[in-house]
Amino acid sequence: MFQAGRRLNGAHLQLLASPAERSAGRVGFVIGKKQLASAVDRNYLRRLLREAVRQRRPALDAFDIVLRLRTPCSPAALSALLREATELLGNLVETHH
Repeated sequence: MFQAGRRLNGAHLQLLASPAERSAGRVGFVIGKKQLASAVDRNYLRRLLREAVRQRRPALDAFDIVLRLRTPCSPAALSALLREATELLGNLVETHH
């Protein structure tokens, strides 16, 4: 599914996007225990990423998206990850139009 899609890489996050298979695109998150050890922090990051997607939602409906945490990070860096996700999603929307 994502072999034909686009990949956008940030310092810590990777965004995989392919054309939506349904009318409204789906979003998934991959946050491994090796990258962020605490379940509380993983769930908090998931909520932050979900909010970043929600803010861009009408423009993202054309895509199925996976946001993946690529590198280990500390809990103190979670707000920086939100900014990075917002930037990656913005780049996806801008290059699509």
